Amino acid sequence: MALQLTFGEATATGPREENQDALRVVTPAPALAASKGYLFALADGVSQCADGGLAARATLQALALDYYATPETWAVAQSLDRLLVAHNRWLQANGGGQPLLTTLSALVLRGRRFTLAHVGDCRAYRWHNGELERLSEDHVWEQPGMQHVLKRALGLDQHLVVDYLDGELRQGESFLLVSDGVWAVLGDGGIQRILHDEPDPAAACRALVCAAHLAGSQDNASALLVRVEDLPESALADTLAQLAHWPLPPRLREGQAFEGWQVERLLAESRQSLVYRVRDGQARRWLLKTLPPDRADEPQAGPALLLEEWFLRRVAGRHFAEVHPLPQRQHLYYLQREYAGQTLAEHLRLSGPLPLPEWLDIAPRLLKALGLLHRRNILHRDIKPENLLWGDDGELRLLDFGLAYCPGLSQDESGSLPGTPSYIAPEAFAGSPPSARQDLYAAGVTLYHLLTGHYPHGEIEAFQHPRFGSPTPASRYRPDLPSWLDESLNRAVSVDPQQRFETAEEWLLALEQGERQALSIRPRPLLEREPLLVWRSVALCSLLLNLALLVLLLN
Repeated sequence: MALQLTFGEATATGPREENQDALRVVTPAPALAASKGYLFALADGVSQCADGGLAARATLQALALDYYATPETWAVAQSLDRLLVAHNRWLQANGGGQPLLTTLSALVLRGRRFTLAHVGDCRAYRWHNGELERLSEDHVWEQPGMQHVLKRALGLDQHLVVDYLDGELRQGESFLLVSDGVWAVLGDGGIQRILHDEPDPAAACRALVCAAHLAGSQDNASALLVRVEDLPESALADTLAQLAHWPLPPRLREGQAFEGWQVERLLAESRQSLVYRVRDGQARRWLLKTLPPDRADEPQAGPALLLEEWFLRRVAGRHFAEVHPLPQRQHLYYLQREYAGQTLAEHLRLSGPLPLPEWLDIAPRLLKALGLLHRRNILHRDIKPENLLWGDDGELRLLDFGLAYCPGLSQDESGSLPGTPSYIAPEAFAGSPPSARQDLYAAGVTLYHLLTGHYPHGEIEAFQHPRFGSPTPASRYRPDLPSWLDESLNRAVSVDPQQRFETAEEWLLALEQGERQALSIRPRPLLEREPLLVWRSVALCSLLLNLALLVLLLN
């Protein structure tokens, strides 16, 4: 069952010449509603600015368009904050020398949770079982006579600070957004009485706006009320709801037909998963991944497999394996495309450390893949040569999302330390939560290992409690490394996470700049390097020439 809502809205100009309030409701298609939620927003343009109405309308337009363009794996507050900070800069730059200012209260209802973003003096309330709870704070000055002067608003300051509130939804409750033209004259008591008397959301909003102007409000008045009728069963309802209907596949045999796939053979078997090679009707190869039979009763095993598939679908691109849509799946598994090639671990074992030109081709590809992952709020947590496929088509693909992590979606067992010990960042051994810098550390160890065949802090076994010191410079094993590359790798595998690159893009830029600087370096002329030697040589040549002329003259 999906989230079921009813809502109503109303706005009126009142005695003002123009209505500078704006309302926006976005109810997207079911798939997008499940992943990004429903959006309800109220903006109140500031009349003393260049164009308050424009500021309010433009803000809600940007909110409605940009929020649904953010990655599905981003937390709601993260998505809202990114776009509001960007829009704040737009408001400051487009006022023609005067500020474009607006207040905003925006509510997103997704799954079984709500997220409120608030700045300014609109108000957000929660109405449940006859109780009215105010959720927002008025960002106005508290000194006498200044209660209507904003100290926070969109477009007011270069540094925007938005209040965020996140919580669980309750069936039957309502959320109310109102402008100051309503709450300033009705007060919480007046609002509560109207909500009690008018159960229909649309009628309640009309009553609030009308009552505000009858009570003497000289401002625009707006109200938006949304009621939660039914809650969904789970956050990833569209996929996870099917889990109970999908048994594990039986043990598949070579040559067997299974749900339209031709099974070739079992490629890999471990405690965590089974991987089969299968072919489709066009003889294309795919990898079918499922769970071993002894994991059928593990409550988190099935959701973890589907979450792995979900992650792969959301990072589709040249650096990752294609995932099959599987419209008619009847068992618990997923399929990804098999690509011809070899892992970098196999390449290292067969051919030894990479030549520098090949390394300089591979390193940026890995960083681009990591950057794409992190921008979608996904951490891989198992970067190593075994999970990097160098395809025969020339592409580098990041494999195995079995340990991938998304804050707010993924769950780890208490005390677990996912990953391969030699590639795990030092702070993870100390209990630090997953972070992008830990992925970048693993990428640093991987690239170091591909260059040298060694590990910067030595090889770490699963049973060890390692102690970390300064990493061994890669140039000790590869004297041909330029100094800038040695320094880059040293920084990437630093014990202190604050000393590492903050993002994959920062590291990629450092690599590109280092290469450009190296190419731009040309040998200096001998006159610049050894001027004394040059002039001494010139003087000697001149002396010898003069002596030769003198001998000729004497003869």
